[in-house]
Amino acid sequence: MKLLDRYILRQLLTTFMFVVLILLAVITVIDLTEKTDKYSKANLSAWQIISYYGDFLPWIAGLVTPITVFIATVYITARLAGRTEIIAMLSSGMSFRRLMLPYFIGSLLIASVSFWLNGWVIPNSNKTRLAFEIEYLNKSSNPNLRNIHLQVSPNTFIYMQNYNSVSDVGYQFSVEKFEDNKLVEKLTANRIEWDTAKSKWTLRDWKIRKIDNVFEIKKDSIHELVTSGQALDTLLVIEPKEFKNDYRKYDGLTIKELKEYINTLRFRGSAGIEAYEVELYTRYASPFSIFILTFMGVIVSSRKSRGGTGLQIAIGFALSFIFILFVIMFRSFAESGAMPPAISVWIPTIVFGVISVFMYKYVPR
Repeated sequence: MKLLDRYILRQLLTTFMFVVLILLAVITVIDLTEKTDKYSKANLSAWQIISYYGDFLPWIAGLVTPITVFIATVYITARLAGRTEIIAMLSSGMSFRRLMLPYFIGSLLIASVSFWLNGWVIPNSNKTRLAFEIEYLNKSSNPNLRNIHLQVSPNTFIYMQNYNSVSDVGYQFSVEKFEDNKLVEKLTANRIEWDTAKSKWTLRDWKIRKIDNVFEIKKDSIHELVTSGQALDTLLVIEPKEFKNDYRKYDGLTIKELKEYINTLRFRGSAGIEAYEVELYTRYASPFSIFILTFMGVIVSSRKSRGGTGLQIAIGFALSFIFILFVIMFRSFAESGAMPPAISVWIPTIVFGVISVFMYKYVPR
């Protein structure tokens, strides 16, 4: 690596860190201002608040990394162009492709570290952050859940009228099993309790109806076998954690845990799987978006402008806004089921990649 490469790489990395710190400082002040009343009502100590932001800030840093790299790239390239340093490099025989080498080395370093942090490190700290927000910031923290519908397998459905996540006790519980779209078995209980010693569910005042659907030539005849009792231990394929608060649960799952949980939801035929798939694909797409945005940033700002670096930085911010808008819009499409998550997550990166290639070929530099 030449001296000039090290110079550009150092400028990119230091500017990136500076921009990240500035953004985190601004976001911290805004967030702290909004939540001060809640902290006071919860009687939190200074150490609890500091610990919360110790988990909150890495999560925010992971979210803003692609845009921050783009802003840093535009800023340092515009400065180099404004001081005619890029013109001097190209005049010395250096090609534009060669000029971009230190930028891609820098983006590779940032993308690799970002992928590792977002995939494994930050999700573990998010578990603590999410628990804090649920407990102290009233993020869907109601322990009493009502009208719970859960699909535990493609043909088995669970319903509870009320469940208390503190005592792990549910009321008006039922399990229905279907075959060929016909009800074949129904288990009901007035109360269901989690036995921590046995790691099993205990049913109180239970009743099982086994239905034998017999089709005759003229009519359907239904034969039922009913059994009941006061208490019954059962091996349901669910645990109390299935009924816990799932507020942004995907933020607290590593890539491996996300894959396993998605497979579990698919096996059960459950709804709401799209949000977890979007999060998984986003973690894979984010490093590629860093490369694309770095490439675009160099192209946008490598030409000396009469309006100075301010104009190029403004263009950079405008493109950043458009990219964020694309990400939010297509993410909402995927979570609503209007578009496959694997496609919607990659569309912003692909679109900006195509735009970057077009700019590389036709925009004067």
